[in-house]
Amino acid sequence: MSLVSVRTLLGAAALLAASFSSHATLIVNGDFEENFVANKSWKPFSSADVAGWQGSNIEIWNALNGVVAASGKNFIELNAHGANTGAWSIFQTFATEVGRQYELSFFYRARNNNSEAFEAKVADISWKLDDHVVGSWNFFSSVFVATSSSTTLTMNSLTGGTMGNLIDDVQVNALPSQAVSVSAPATLGVFGAGLLLLASGRRLRRSK
Repeated sequence: MSLVSVRTLLGAAALLAASFSSHATLIVNGDFEENFVANKSWKPFSSADVAGWQGSNIEIWNALNGVVAASGKNFIELNAHGANTGAWSIFQTFATEVGRQYELSFFYRARNNNSEAFEAKVADISWKLDDHVVGSWNFFSSVFVATSSSTTLTMNSLTGGTMGNLIDDVQVNALPSQAVSVSAPATLGVFGAGLLLLASGRRLRRSK
């Protein structure tokens, strides 16, 4: 294979990789690692003291009761310690592009019983999470379309009390836009177009 052909293949491969590369999550502190909590313990924080998040108190755990985080060391209990009126609720707002698709994902599990439940809401779409169980993490993932230049993700408890609904590794990632996405057939087309341009250039140079 010629050097030109190798360069063409590498260039197309780089274009393909760039189009499908994962974007950094738009959620700040989605795995709740920025607050120190000693191993095998827990600590309640005001949401003002937890980077990225707003709302109710946030109770952060580190390997408490033998529960190991899905990501890093820390995770939260949505039904936090302390006084609260109404549902426990935390939220975070982030910049988005109107009409673009985003993937929301997180891990969740029950603390005491399998009847625990909470709601995740973003861009006027909501999901009721009531299938989590004691003893293992579940993974949630879904796609939404942004309807505004800023979008808010909210998590609301649907069961009362100060115990329940463990959550970790909250992420929102922008999906490749149609303008930059490249499918396998399109990649082959790039190869072909590049080779045709190279051949045309050679013919022009020879005719001079």
